[in-house]
Amino acid sequence: MRSPTFLLDRSMPLVADTSAIINLMATGCASKVIAAIPNRILTVDVVPAELEIGRARGRCDADRLQELVATRHIEIVALGEAALQYFAQLVVGPAVDTLDDGEAATIAYAVDHGCTAIIDEKKATRLGGQRFPSLRLISTVDVLLHPEVSRHLGEAHFRDAVFAALRDARMAVFPHHLDRVICLVGAERVAQCLSLPKSLRASVPDSMAATVEERP
Repeated sequence: MRSPTFLLDRSMPLVADTSAIINLMATGCASKVIAAIPNRILTVDVVPAELEIGRARGRCDADRLQELVATRHIEIVALGEAALQYFAQLVVGPAVDTLDDGEAATIAYAVDHGCTAIIDEKKATRLGGQRFPSLRLISTVDVLLHPEVSRHLGEAHFRDAVFAALRDARMAVFPHHLDRVICLVGAERVAQCLSLPKSLRASVPDSMAATVEERP
């Protein structure tokens, strides 16, 4: 499947939410993936704060993000006055109609600056599209499927990077990408990808599936 047209626009910055950042780092080659993308990759300053929460659970995502910032692979940005108003619209109200801070800040910045937001959660994608019809939305999978990524990594490393994001970060995959992702991962590794639909993992031997389900 080809990348969305606006992902191929080199002048269009991409602003990633917390889950997207985690997914990219889980590939094991985030710097190479980002270097292959011709677009600037941004993340809102709320995201580092959310990653810091994981430190208490022994996660080092916050440190890895700072490394990517230090090497200028990712740029941290802040919400301006207009974006803060959009942010408030997304975090104030009943839980069913609101988002967490990282998702809301990402969407607010994208709307304010005309960027493309990298969002993996279905609820955030739905609410963002409903509230802001002009919002450009893609997922981490869209980024990984950019033609320059596979060319830059080489086919074998590219397949391993997609698999690692699925296995280690439980990267979400929207239905229209399932066939492509399964083809890349390979049937023998599908059982280890718990973010994929259970029906796709049903043919795995019970002993292997049980082992996978015990992963933290």
